[in-house]
Amino acid sequence: MSSLYSRSKDLSSRSRKSLSDSPPSSPSPSTKTFRQDRVSSRSDSSGVESPSDRLSARSSTYTRRENRLASLSKTEDDSASKDYKKLYEDALTENEKLKSRLQDSKQELTKIRSQLDRVTQKQDRISERSSVFESEKREKEALEKRVSDMEEELKVLTELKSDNQRLKDENGALIRVISKLSK
Repeated sequence: MSSLYSRSKDLSSRSRKSLSDSPPSSPSPSTKTFRQDRVSSRSDSSGVESPSDRLSARSSTYTRRENRLASLSKTEDDSASKDYKKLYEDALTENEKLKSRLQDSKQELTKIRSQLDRVTQKQDRISERSSVFESEKREKEALEKRVSDMEEELKVLTELKSDNQRLKDENGALIRVISKLSK
C-alpha cells in the first residue's frame, strides 16, 4: 500500500518538476490572444506596464500553473484512490472467500473428529472385548491346569487309599498272626 502511495507521490513530483523545469512551450493560440489582449489593454491605459501589473500577471500565471498541477495531482489522486478502493474491495472479497473456506474446513474437521471418536470408541470396545477374552482365556487355562493337577492328586490319593487299605489289611493279618503265636 505504501509502495502505491510512494509511486503516486513520485509521479506527481515528476510532473511538477517537468512542468516547472521545462522551457516554456510555444503558447497556444488562445494564450497568445489572451496575452495580446492584456498587453493592448495595458498600453491603452498608460502605454507603459507598471510593476504591479507585472506582479499580478506573474501571480496569475503561477496561480494557473498551480491549478493545472493541482488538477493533474487530483486526477492522479482520484485514480490512486480508485486503485486503493479496488484493492480494498478485492481484499474484502478475498477475505470473504477465505472465511467461507475456513468455515467449511472447520465443519469438515468437526465431522472427521466425530468419526475418529466413533472409531476410537469401537476400537476401545473391541480391545476391551479382546482383553476380556484374553483374561477369560487365561482364566480358563488356569482352571484347566488346576483341574489337571487335581486329577493327578486324585490319582495319587486313590493310590494312597489303596496302599493304605492294603497296609491295613496286612497290619490286621500281622496282628492275627501275632495273637495266635502269643497264645
